Amino acid sequence: MSSVSALPASNLAAWRHAFRLRTLPLAAACILLGSGLAGLQGGGSWRIGLLALLTTFLLQILANLANDYGDTLHGADGPLRIGPPRAMQQGWIQPAAMRRAIALCGLLAALSGAALLLLAWPAMADWGRWFWPLAGLLAIVAALAYTLGPRPYAYAGLGDLAVLVFFGLLGTLGSYALQAPVAPQWPWWPALALGLLSVGVLNLNNLRDWQADAAAGKRTLVVRLGVRSGRRYQLFLLLGADALWALQAVLQHGRWTWLALLLLPAHVRLWRRLSWLAEGELDAELPWLAKLALLQVGLFICGAWLDSGTAL
Repeated sequence: MSSVSALPASNLAAWRHAFRLRTLPLAAACILLGSGLAGLQGGGSWRIGLLALLTTFLLQILANLANDYGDTLHGADGPLRIGPPRAMQQGWIQPAAMRRAIALCGLLAALSGAALLLLAWPAMADWGRWFWPLAGLLAIVAALAYTLGPRPYAYAGLGDLAVLVFFGLLGTLGSYALQAPVAPQWPWWPALALGLLSVGVLNLNNLRDWQADAAAGKRTLVVRLGVRSGRRYQLFLLLGADALWALQAVLQHGRWTWLALLLLPAHVRLWRRLSWLAEGELDAELPWLAKLALLQVGLFICGAWLDSGTAL
């Protein structure tokens, strides 16, 4: 059952809890990956990178607030839930206040995204001037529609695909393209590797909460396939990501980019732990895997810079 938590010491503490700041390292990973690789192509802009990071953080917090609101309304954050208590579920934040916060965060994300596009506009490719604004709008809609509305797509088992697209492909390729618009090739394989790791974090969350999700009609892949298949799927996600990092190292004839594979044993260890960890113990693994993803991106970027002979 959902853990019982004392009332936060202040209203600010309640909002900090609702923001779920422990999810931000995963959001930062795609910007670090795209920006680092853009620098290798002769691009790179600290202003664009920082605005991209701010926009991504706002989108992540928007998704977290919308998830808190939506899952409470749909019943997924009910008494069967095992993970940390949610702010609305506990009554720390009232629905009207949460709606206002969602609207404000959405507005801030839109303004930050607009500033990002304006800064990158002079060097942007012609096709990018319609594609990236559209992608930004889709990111806001996706953050809201994950668990909000009459037909939230997370309840149809599409959350994994959304995380792969937005945390892997669009986050990485977007931050890359806005800083290196005329680069000879895009980092598809690293973007997909990070996307798989991001889906791995979501899958751990779904393994933790599968009983509450099933009772609420939230048909995640774990609910659809079963817990045993969900654990096998976790192995595919982790080892698939490592295989893609290795593929990129081979394709760019790198030596130091293999540094990313230093975390392969940690991924195997994490997967093996799934066989004996109780569902309530999985919560501690989520921020750990998110930090591992950020660390793996850092190792890959450091290796790529060392291979290029370019000083950081």
